[in-house]
Amino acid sequence: MAVKAVPEGTHTITPHLVVNGASEALEFYKKAFGAQIGGVHKTPDGRVMHAEFKIGDSKLMLADEFPGMGMGSPKTLGGSAVVLNLYMDGIDKVFEQAVSAGATVTMPLANQFWGDRYGQVKDPFGHTWALGQHVEDVAPEEMERRAREMFAKMPKPGRQK
Repeated sequence: MAVKAVPEGTHTITPHLVVNGASEALEFYKKAFGAQIGGVHKTPDGRVMHAEFKIGDSKLMLADEFPGMGMGSPKTLGGSAVVLNLYMDGIDKVFEQAVSAGATVTMPLANQFWGDRYGQVKDPFGHTWALGQHVEDVAPEEMERRAREMFAKMPKPGRQK
């Protein structure tokens, strides 16, 4: 029997998060997003070398940071340029659940011009999660009109003194 190039239950692209405190992060993701934990493999000193967890239909991988191997966490690196987008039904409840579990609100949950109820939180390990639920199908022309309206209300960028 031929081996599958992409393992069963894995998507073509799978996020692999690096954190300082992977065991704690797995518990946070369970409380915040209802994650189901798969295999967890630890080093002899107890750090998580590799773990898999699933939120909805998406698998993610997780490891403790190993700076000597080029694997630093967002806290060690001073942030992350990656945003993890999580779409779920009942997003208001999920948002509150994440905040109750220890996430920090960085963008309040609100209906957005593109048709999603959307907000952002930062988890205690430095990763940003965008939480959304599609609530309205918006025609491209209407989306452009709404975007222009929104950006017209925003302060114009200028030189800061």
